[in-house]
Amino acid sequence: MKADAFRDQVVIVTGASSGIGKALALQLARQGAKVAIAARRLERLEEVAAECRALGGEALVVPTDVTDETQCKALVEKTVAAFGRLDLLIYSAGLAATALFDEFPDLKLFQYTVNVNFYGAVFCTYYAMPYLKQNKGRIVAISSLGGKVALPYNSPYCASKFALDGFYYSLRMELYQSGVSVTMIYPYWVATEFHAAQLNKDSVPRGAARGQDYYTAKTMTAERCAKITLQATYKRRREVLMGPGGLAAWLRVLAPRLLDRLVIKVFLEPAIRRAREAQAKEKS
Repeated sequence: MKADAFRDQVVIVTGASSGIGKALALQLARQGAKVAIAARRLERLEEVAAECRALGGEALVVPTDVTDETQCKALVEKTVAAFGRLDLLIYSAGLAATALFDEFPDLKLFQYTVNVNFYGAVFCTYYAMPYLKQNKGRIVAISSLGGKVALPYNSPYCASKFALDGFYYSLRMELYQSGVSVTMIYPYWVATEFHAAQLNKDSVPRGAARGQDYYTAKTMTAERCAKITLQATYKRRREVLMGPGGLAAWLRVLAPRLLDRLVIKVFLEPAIRRAREAQAKEKS
């Protein structure tokens, strides 16, 4: 990919106030793109916009709650009004709520998770489509390996990511003759604020200290994830599975029971162990 592959391209990035979304916005700005950055936290967005401009890109701040269809429509309209076109939509907004399904006191948090991870993408895509078709643009969705392989204690998150997968797979076929491409990105664990913001059954965030304990020195950085994503976007790849994603996808078809055992042994148990160790440190 050329160093300025996205120069003068108009891009919407949701979830741009931190993590993968922020890293994508900054790398696009460095290439000379015109970036509309969206998230709920205005102050954080302003900081990201300043960084984008310092790197040579143009940045438009559009505070957006992606669960609100009206705000998603406004995001697209403000972007086109400011820059005159739309070439790329990157949906990176997301959250997780972690608990056993029957531990949730009601289904409000489950529904909210689905609204952020799935319906926000549907809303943004719907209103972006006419403009993307004009330019044979691109759609990129940041999913998760949880959208290919289910994880225990994550039923709202996995349900929303599996839905995202089905939605964009169907849409890719519908858009075949339009020239608009759809790229799905399935990251493994990435060192961001994601786990710090992860909610328990009572909607209480895990917190920075406990969230960081889920990462190791080998955990992928947001910058690395963003670089891989933009390379795939430029090449209009169908999908990118990171970490053990390729193996897991095959096992899901060929040996689903074995995959269940591996997920519990390799993914879940170490995560629980690290979290308990962190709790012990806090008490000591």
